[in-house]
Amino acid sequence: MKEKIMVASIALFEQKGFSETSIQDIVDMLGVTKGTFYYYFKSKEELLMDIHLRYIEGLLEKQKNIMDDSTKTVKEKVFEIVYMLIHSIEKQGRQARIFFREMKHLNEEHLKKIVEKRDLFRYNLQSLIEEGMRNGELRDDFPPSIATLTVLGAANWSYQWFRPDRELSDFEVAKQMVAILLEGMAKK
Repeated sequence: MKEKIMVASIALFEQKGFSETSIQDIVDMLGVTKGTFYYYFKSKEELLMDIHLRYIEGLLEKQKNIMDDSTKTVKEKVFEIVYMLIHSIEKQGRQARIFFREMKHLNEEHLKKIVEKRDLFRYNLQSLIEEGMRNGELRDDFPPSIATLTVLGAANWSYQWFRPDRELSDFEVAKQMVAILLEGMAKK
């Protein structure tokens, strides 16, 4: 039931927004009582926190698997991370949009936890880019923090415009995006 509440909430939050969705809307969609909701969640904000945690922790786990693969180059790992982000938008589009759009509704304590995990994702990617700069695979004449934020900005903003039912697949979008980003970062 907890999973059903999360799925229904994600759909409603995407459709109406977090602020405009009531607990009554959620339970009505599922045909259950508010007591059922409160058995699993103390509040709507706690539910939003669970949605955020699930999303960012899933991304961190996938990122770790990519980064731990010693058979791939830095460029290949950057591609895999960008593809993973865009693929998550295709497969978990609603959850991704909720993550980026509704974070502002988390309380200070919950927001701090999410920001720490989001920052960890960024720092992991930055360390990968720094490795590429050290080993000569990537240019080293600009700050790695800017390169990292550029990659993340491009990939994360795709939740606004990427639709898997259009001309390019998530793989093709990631391939094109990384080509554009890395051609500018590749050592000449």
